[in-house]
Amino acid sequence: MREILIVGGGYAGFYTAWGLEKKVRRGEARVTVVDPRPYMTYQPFLPEVVAGSVEARHAAVSLRRHLRRTRLIAGSVTEIRNSARTVTVRPESGPSFDLPYDVLVVTAGAVTRTFPIPGLHDHAYGLKHVEEAVAIRDRLLTSFDRAATLPPGPERARLLTVTVVGGGFSGVEGFGELLSLATALLKQYPEIGPEEPAFHLVEARGRILPEVTDRPGAWVVRSLEKRGARVHLNTQLVSAENGHVRLSDGTAYDSGLLVWAAGNAANPIVHNHTDLPVDERGLLTVRADLRVSADTGVVADVWAAGDDASVPDLAAGRPGARTVPNAQHAVRQGKLLAKNIVAALRGRPVKEYRHRSLGVVATLGMGRGIFQYRSLVIKGFPAWLTHRGYHVLAIPSWERKARVFAVWVTAALYGRDIVSLASVQHPREAFVSHGEPRRAEESPVREDRLTA
Repeated sequence: MREILIVGGGYAGFYTAWGLEKKVRRGEARVTVVDPRPYMTYQPFLPEVVAGSVEARHAAVSLRRHLRRTRLIAGSVTEIRNSARTVTVRPESGPSFDLPYDVLVVTAGAVTRTFPIPGLHDHAYGLKHVEEAVAIRDRLLTSFDRAATLPPGPERARLLTVTVVGGGFSGVEGFGELLSLATALLKQYPEIGPEEPAFHLVEARGRILPEVTDRPGAWVVRSLEKRGARVHLNTQLVSAENGHVRLSDGTAYDSGLLVWAAGNAANPIVHNHTDLPVDERGLLTVRADLRVSADTGVVADVWAAGDDASVPDLAAGRPGARTVPNAQHAVRQGKLLAKNIVAALRGRPVKEYRHRSLGVVATLGMGRGIFQYRSLVIKGFPAWLTHRGYHVLAIPSWERKARVFAVWVTAALYGRDIVSLASVQHPREAFVSHGEPRRAEESPVREDRLTA
């Protein structure tokens, strides 16, 4: 049998494997997916995981449950050597090993882009994985619990201050949901005044949400500011040492929660550890049919899609246009990849990827959102309903759709669940201490370290 190896189990990788299971005949080929996580993260739901509107496990689609005919390897690909038709895999346990292939599909996904900012790696949380979203939520809930027992002062103000860096969809949606959660928490914490929580959104450019046009983007800024937030445009994070945030516009304050959502970067495996052709951004150069190509022509039996592939955008109608790295394109590219791989195996012609955007939609917190399709702009509650409707239909499998919808119905009837489970990050602490409070100097992990 032909060995089809898929590097990465994200959107594009999951949908490629899922499609191949339906189309590949038994004995025709074996499909293998290598990914360190046993699930695909449905990232559009991460802001709602932060707010507690979606359960964390419901935003994760189990690979083993849905890819039953696919061989799954829990590990990370550390090197791709197409000249030898092998990849090096570092498993979750045990020594690294080489894995041969006949057909290679690279859908490794992007990584969070960071900069050497003092204190960033010691205090910030990312917003790319379920674990991070859960940790952010627990951190905010715990901060409210602690602040409620303190008298007004610097420590109480620090606990109630939230900073989100990054004005793209991930940052703005996460910021809006955190702001919505904090507003809802005030009803449960009469000790905390409505003016006390401080929310800062920091964006290096002169506008937020670059995927929408200028006027809707400006409306989002005004909407957030009316809710008590402060939006810093044309501003960069200078330092976050010891939780003390300094911005390039001169603003300085202590922040109890710092979230970094300032964009993505090419996966280092693709950028630095492969002999496949990449462009100046570190992305694989791909033809419109999703085959990897070099100046000398197509690289035989190598395909790529998603955030690590520079795919021509034929629907844009402009020379040199490339598809943007979002879920819409990754899902549809994965589906086409499965069809094209099967067509190539059977000697049939392959199809080019062409997809017009369905528009962009973002949640800004409970009951608030924005949607734009070309010149059509919808704001507020209708846009929020559009966001929920689209994504509950888009998440794979009816089982996941049912679970998410059930949580939404429960929340509508009984409100948000405001229980913090921050202690799960140190599950053995109660057992080891036998009920004795652990002294600060004995803590195995610093409280403010990145834990997800």
